[in-house]
Amino acid sequence: MDTNFYEQVYEIARLIPKGRVTSYGAIAKSLGAAKSSRMVGHAMLYAGTAHPKVPAHRVVNSSGLLTGKFHFKPPELMEELLKQEGVEVKNDKVLNFKKVFWNPLEEINLD
Repeated sequence: MDTNFYEQVYEIARLIPKGRVTSYGAIAKSLGAAKSSRMVGHAMLYAGTAHPKVPAHRVVNSSGLLTGKFHFKPPELMEELLKQEGVEVKNDKVLNFKKVFWNPLEEINLD
């Protein structure tokens, strides 16, 4: 497990504003590791143990699908947390995905 990479992933995920989502791939690209979206997903598996807390429910796949929901207990929790923040979800997919998508490359300065 690459804890340094995971911590970088968590730092980005903590910046996602409430009511917005991003994708595994967008986080990977923002870290200069565009082909590492699966590693970002793997990092999200352990996000529940990270401190400070990581809003892993705000990270979805590039189509807006809640592919990580099975790692929440219960799986419906991911959708519930998003809905509490005003993100509309239907059939395990974020509605208006492009509108609520948060691109870390456009929003943060990693200098």
